[in-house]
Amino acid sequence: MASVCDDSGHRIHGETESGVSSIREFYLYETHSKFYMVGSDETKTFHKVLTIDRLDPSELNIHEDTTRYSKTECEDLLTRIDIGNSSTGGLKLITIFYGIVGFVKFTGPYYMVLITKTKHIGSVVGHDIYTITKSEMITLPNSTNDSKLYNLKNENRYKKLFCKLDLTKDFYFSYSYCIMYSVQKNFGSGEMGPISYDSMFVWNEFLTRGIRSILKSTLWTVALVYGFFKQVRFSTYEKDFMLTLISRRSRYFAGTRYLKRGVSEKGRVANEVETEQIVFQILPQGCSNEIASVVQHRGSIPLFWSQQPSRLNLKPAIILSKKDPHFEATNLHFKDLVNRYGNPVIILNLIKKNEKKPRESILRSEFINAIDTINRKLPDDDYLRFLHCDLNELCRREGKEVLRILGRVATYSLSSIGLFYGQITPYLDHQNNIEWLKNNNDYMSKPWKFQKGVLRTNCIDCLDRTNVAQYAFGLAALGHQLKTLDLIYRPKIDLDDPLADDLMTLYEEMGDTLALQYGGSAAHNKIFSIRRGQWKAATQSQELFRIFHRYVSNVYLDPEKQNGINLFLGYFQPESGKPEVWELDLEQKSNKTKRRNWFSNENSSSHYKRSFSDNGILCESHTDAELTPSPTSTLNSETIESSWTNFFNLELLSSSGNSFDEDSLDSSFGYTLNGMDSIPLLEKQSNGIKDVWNTSTEFSSRFKHWVLYGQTLSHIMTSWTPYQKVLPETRNS
Repeated sequence: MASVCDDSGHRIHGETESGVSSIREFYLYETHSKFYMVGSDETKTFHKVLTIDRLDPSELNIHEDTTRYSKTECEDLLTRIDIGNSSTGGLKLITIFYGIVGFVKFTGPYYMVLITKTKHIGSVVGHDIYTITKSEMITLPNSTNDSKLYNLKNENRYKKLFCKLDLTKDFYFSYSYCIMYSVQKNFGSGEMGPISYDSMFVWNEFLTRGIRSILKSTLWTVALVYGFFKQVRFSTYEKDFMLTLISRRSRYFAGTRYLKRGVSEKGRVANEVETEQIVFQILPQGCSNEIASVVQHRGSIPLFWSQQPSRLNLKPAIILSKKDPHFEATNLHFKDLVNRYGNPVIILNLIKKNEKKPRESILRSEFINAIDTINRKLPDDDYLRFLHCDLNELCRREGKEVLRILGRVATYSLSSIGLFYGQITPYLDHQNNIEWLKNNNDYMSKPWKFQKGVLRTNCIDCLDRTNVAQYAFGLAALGHQLKTLDLIYRPKIDLDDPLADDLMTLYEEMGDTLALQYGGSAAHNKIFSIRRGQWKAATQSQELFRIFHRYVSNVYLDPEKQNGINLFLGYFQPESGKPEVWELDLEQKSNKTKRRNWFSNENSSSHYKRSFSDNGILCESHTDAELTPSPTSTLNSETIESSWTNFFNLELLSSSGNSFDEDSLDSSFGYTLNGMDSIPLLEKQSNGIKDVWNTSTEFSSRFKHWVLYGQTLSHIMTSWTPYQKVLPETRNS
């Protein structure tokens, strides 16, 4: 039976306390004084009724009838309501809908947002996933309520801003599956998590807060995830499998490109996206399904920095703030990643290293300082592993081979964090799956595996270059997923394989979708185009068009879009006697008054002037000093350059050599039979570190050192001694 949410705010299995599993179809009726919602389950064996008061425009008055009605009983009830309201027009059917997105209020009455048409786009472990194709925004009060009580012009403007976030584009949901969580989180633990709406990936959490608080239930609402969902059927060796690619955008610190940069005080980063790649074999309905999934992460560089959009400059200057010299917000961000995914956290930084006029390299230097500062306070086993690759330079030098080089890095990252694998019976929750497996011992011969840790990738915008690197990781992961499911013989898919090209198309589509949401244009796919051997002139024309499209969107369209996002997420709420959201825009642009903070939750600050959306900080004075790394850092630019060999450099991987032994890597994904993940053989044995490098001459000792330990500059240079006992040649390499 499907997993739903109980009245105390935790997910439970099967039915709620009232005996109802989930409601799939709704009918909205109205009388002069009330709205009546009638909801039924998928089989229409029961009906429930919700009543909404229409006479008080300032309050949200909702009441749920606890009675379960049969179809006949429900029809009788509606007939009595119609007769009882005959003097004021009776009972009228307004619309059929398929879920409540939420309730919102601006300067006047409450509105309810309903899903009126849906489209089935896939399924995960037997649970259907839907997207929205049509929605409606319905005013709660009846027409007799006096609109003179509020400013109708401002009200309409707020409604228009709210609708800037189009529910028919890139939102998806499920009635029975917590799509906001990964497969591992849903099925990999016996302890079920908190109510799904608390997830950072549920975008209508604010809109549903009122009804959930009143009813103490999530029965009538749907939890919307924003990002990307695509499911494709593939075949290999005459076996069919389903590949699902899911991207979940965080609702924290959310917004558009130049209006959301860097990190917030609470450690939330702009353009934070969790991407999950799921593979399972297509089997007859009801059969136990083996499933393999892996999660990776993208997000803005977790420093206080910004770029102010300019109509005269396609590449505005990067402004680095001195606000957080001890990198406390950066540390909060990585603590959050560890809490969500475990260790190790592997950071792949793709921004430029050398520039004639420093822009990206400013952030690169400060990011290194931040990681070094954080690692000084961490236990040895918890160090953040930092990689840097100037992907633009690498692409210029290596051309189409850049994907092969990134693939080697992805393979090593995957060996450190592993992937999730389990046997799950469709329509059963985790506990029932465990009971089912106990009674089917044949399926216990293959132990479950768990991902522990995550690969975090970023460039400047976390769009174009990031998407290329995420594809490389996805391809490496797909090989291991298919091998784990016994669908291929070795855990590797070559770049020339048609399946690799199909996966590239899928990641390209995901990249375009996320880039449109955050940057205003499709992604720049130069590396993919080079790999495919596409006509250079056509590719350049396409890139120029996307640059122009992104520029127009960022400069002219994003401010209103950001306002709409803040309204939708509840980060700005209109209040009587306070500036309207567009007045804050003008106030900040004129720079005549100090910043006044009308935002809640993630959008709160009191010391720095920001763009209205509370993006990366706009420094109070834009001096050259603010473009340098923090003075409290232990590293300067000369130290960074002279010690660069202690960081992993992808140039080391561009040389030819013997291929890595994929089978030994696959064996490191082993897990104990009791379901607990074992320590990868790549890292530890009872007598220390296993030397797996003797069979390969392709990688330098510096790269091997990073793979095993992931240390940053100062620890390798000065303070690290245990490594000498294991790899004595490393420090002098």
